[in-house]
Amino acid sequence: MSPIAPALAALSAEVAALTGEVGRRVDVASLGVTDRQGQLALNRPGLTSPNGACRMIRAADGWIALNLARDEDRDLMPAWLHGNVDDDRWQSITRQASGRACADLIADAVLLGLPAGQVGEVVADSLEAPARTMAAGASPRGSQLRVVDLSALWAGPMCGAILAEMGASVVKVESVRRLDPTRTSTPEFFRRLNGLKAELQVDLTRADGQARLRDEVQAADVFITSARPRAFASLGLDPEAIFAANPGLTWVAITGYGVTGEAGARVAFGDDAAAAGGLVRWTPAGAPRFLGDALSDPVTGLAAAAGALNGVIGGGGVMVDVALARSAAGAAALCGYRRAA
Repeated sequence: MSPIAPALAALSAEVAALTGEVGRRVDVASLGVTDRQGQLALNRPGLTSPNGACRMIRAADGWIALNLARDEDRDLMPAWLHGNVDDDRWQSITRQASGRACADLIADAVLLGLPAGQVGEVVADSLEAPARTMAAGASPRGSQLRVVDLSALWAGPMCGAILAEMGASVVKVESVRRLDPTRTSTPEFFRRLNGLKAELQVDLTRADGQARLRDEVQAADVFITSARPRAFASLGLDPEAIFAANPGLTWVAITGYGVTGEAGARVAFGDDAAAAGGLVRWTPAGAPRFLGDALSDPVTGLAAAAGALNGVIGGGGVMVDVALARSAAGAAALCGYRRAA
């Protein structure tokens, strides 16, 4: 049984009810997208995440989770640690980080764009993603919901997969210069997440590609993103202008820590975000250990789908702020993993 089974069950039941209200009722379990068993090599969770990319590191005053899934992040280790890194990268990181405070390590990670979080730093009592009113709202334009899915990896595409299974017309938009990595890393999982969607690949570094994306968004009922707010400007996506042109839009903004304020500058992936939300187990000696594979992703994907559907039912005009770490914190509270202060 999944260590987050109660959270998945609660959200799946909500999604089933909401999809039944908007279109075809969706049985989330039948989609096979709430875990990646059989899709890639996974080890038992422990001090290191099952996929091997993320590790718990003890700092001077607590624990952090550092995710080095990307080559560019591994190259940033000397800058992050303010020193040289030996051939045994993780041993060097563990040694040097032990003398620094969590807050300093996280602050430098934010500046460098590294996915890192202090274990248990985010607390939440609910799985619900908050929605911010951006426009007056409007009724959906037709009988079939139109969705633009600009997200990648797991949580965002999972939200789009649920809406597609419900009967929505979903188009997956990718930049030709940066395709969704799951296309090649886990092709069968990519098919499960995106097989019912139309595909549109454009060059989002060019003005004509950005204009094409804006045209798609202006005709949509739901827009799913998984980029930080700073990327919106580079893509020509000004939220105020988007909602002025499409006041009935429900924009599902999936980020690591939130779409507003300083939190919007932080990078996160499934494992480090799960740790930041306290979705970990604790040893008798007081050390955190991973519970499973990127557990914040499926929780966030379901919370995003529920937020999207609630936005549509309410007439749109909202930005749904779905954060990986906050979703993990809500799941930790529901499943009984949150550590007492």
